[in-house]
Amino acid sequence: MSRELEFEAGVEPERYELTALLRYCFEVDRREFFKFLGTGLLIVCVWKDAYGMQESGSDRGTRLQSLPAEIAAWLHIGEDGAVTAYTGKVEVGQNIRTSLSQAVAEELHVPISKVQMVMGDTKQTPYDRGTFGSRTTPEMNLQLRKVASAARDVLVGIAASQWQVDRNRLLVGDGKITDSANERSVEYAALVKGNQLTGTVPAEDPLIPATHWKVAGRSLPKIDGLDFVTGKHRYPSDQKLPEMLYGKVLRPPAFGATLSSLDTHKADKLPGAIVVHDGNFVGVAAPSAEIASRALAAVHAEWKSVPQISNKELFEYLKQNEESGESGGLVPPGSLARSDSSGSAFRYEAGSVEKALASADHRLQQTYTVSYIAHVPLEPRAALAQWSDDNLTVWTGTQRPFGVRAELAEAFRMSEERVRVLMPDTGSAYGGKHTGETAIEAARLARAAKRPVKLMWTREEEFTWAYFRPAGVLEVSSGIRNDGTILAWDFHNYNSGAMGIRTFYEIENQRIQFHVTRSPLRQGSYRALAATANHFARESHIDELAHLVKMDPLGFRLKNLKNERLRAVFEAAAKKFAWGQNKPAGHGFGMGGGFEKGGNVATFAEVAVDRSTGDVKVVRMVTAFECGAIVNPDGLLNQIEGANIMGLGGALFEAIDFSDGRILNGRLSDYRVPRFSDVPALQTVLLDRKDIPSAGAGESSMVGVAPAIANAIFDATGIRLRSLPLVPNGLKIS
Repeated sequence: MSRELEFEAGVEPERYELTALLRYCFEVDRREFFKFLGTGLLIVCVWKDAYGMQESGSDRGTRLQSLPAEIAAWLHIGEDGAVTAYTGKVEVGQNIRTSLSQAVAEELHVPISKVQMVMGDTKQTPYDRGTFGSRTTPEMNLQLRKVASAARDVLVGIAASQWQVDRNRLLVGDGKITDSANERSVEYAALVKGNQLTGTVPAEDPLIPATHWKVAGRSLPKIDGLDFVTGKHRYPSDQKLPEMLYGKVLRPPAFGATLSSLDTHKADKLPGAIVVHDGNFVGVAAPSAEIASRALAAVHAEWKSVPQISNKELFEYLKQNEESGESGGLVPPGSLARSDSSGSAFRYEAGSVEKALASADHRLQQTYTVSYIAHVPLEPRAALAQWSDDNLTVWTGTQRPFGVRAELAEAFRMSEERVRVLMPDTGSAYGGKHTGETAIEAARLARAAKRPVKLMWTREEEFTWAYFRPAGVLEVSSGIRNDGTILAWDFHNYNSGAMGIRTFYEIENQRIQFHVTRSPLRQGSYRALAATANHFARESHIDELAHLVKMDPLGFRLKNLKNERLRAVFEAAAKKFAWGQNKPAGHGFGMGGGFEKGGNVATFAEVAVDRSTGDVKVVRMVTAFECGAIVNPDGLLNQIEGANIMGLGGALFEAIDFSDGRILNGRLSDYRVPRFSDVPALQTVLLDRKDIPSAGAGESSMVGVAPAIANAIFDATGIRLRSLPLVPNGLKIS
């Protein structure tokens, strides 16, 4: 029984709902025990203060809240026939405004042009933990489908009552209800006349199966897409209010530095400039961005800082600084667990690793490392704050509007009811915009100035004062038979996190552990979380084992992989890639893949290596992806290709260079992200499983990129690279 409830690659469709419920319960922030009793299964989890920077970015304001049952909380039909749906989820470029609109249009039987989405407004939308963890499609898309279906049933009931007919003879389509007996019809708007729909969302509501979708399942254009490409859309950094001031914040020279002296006399003399000093916080507000910059430059401050390590000592530091008292209890085989770099440690054990290693024909022990990297969103953090009658309103780019609302309420010692956070569709986030520091800074300046204040971080501030994807050390020991059967798997991750840490290969003897360590840099959520690091180490090691016993890497994986969904993506990608074909001289082929957040992925890469210069070029990548029933094929394709391009940076050259509390490459001229010239030919195979509930795809599609490239470099050169980034300065060939 316990094996069947596992939220791993082996989840079968009929177990999905129970599994999703269990996963939801495990990911709620609480200082309590949650116990699920079933046949042969007891799950006990303890939550710490932090839900985990890797998921939410902050623990403040997170709490268990049930979803509203009232239809009116989620959906409204106007007198003009427009359908407005409300969700706390936000749009950061992943195009969920379109896919959620498709969900509503599908179940309500209205044209998608009639659907409007109100998103990320803490005053108008139901509470939501945030837009992260690839939850929007499996959770919010499903919720809005249920809401729209329930609303449709209510509307049919109203029409049947007005006409005094059997509701079963009424037909629904194109935003109206038709009586099949006499062909009379009425539009939704005429039925409700602008009033709220009464009724609740039933726990079990029959939904249209994916095989019968007419609006969902299609590649529809991005809603408001023209506004984005023409510049009409207003991002957080574009927001304006009458009599608005511009803010700037004085930053210390190093992390952890404290203010020892301050002289603001010169800044105070600038026209309209207001200097705010509160502890270590120093900021200015002024009538223009230029005056604000001049005022900040005129502030003279002295700081006291402490010595800190550099990236050269990073991996040794992580191994030596495991936090005491954080060792997680043993997780029974088949049970669920989650953790991250700032939560509890994780440990899973099955069989006897020591005995299996002793009996193995071959043993292998290797260490893999990943560096800190930055999110580099197109739009750095921005916030506009306004106080009115002791009420606070903030427009800001965040993945967690309700979390930021809680942070603001805590910072200013006020009730959350007096704080409103609005999130205009934002210029990307990648897990980096969970926290509300920019909103708090803008609100502090606005309160002192008694006028609205807009604060926009510079690119250097974004690089330095945001949090980073965690660095990590990953140690793997394994044992195999001559025939390629993996007997033992001992996997340890220091710091980078436990997401994706469980192996999906069939290995009888396992020990898997995540060790919480002290991080020298602020770290948190990043697209795919720790799954990128864990898949890189696992898939690189699997490749090494295949070569150790002289087996084809694909055949070796399939031999040790029983899950049909994962086998399907590896086989589909291999076919599209033409795995096994002859390679040009200097070229290499490699693969990597796995399972994360309901998505199954396999990525195959071809690289070209110039031995004379050390240049490495990724020539092409083929990705096969399956995440259940596809809601919007073109949107999914964009997510996969975007994730693959983003994954190139962390795989090849992205890394934070730091020393003594300072970021040394905190600008785009020093920190390389993928360029147009780096992008290979991309081919994607979508496996549409209409028999399986839809899962998210924003993160899982990138986990195979780094190992595929690393394995391809080995295939081309015989050089095994075990550290990310792989070739920040080109490949060193002796």
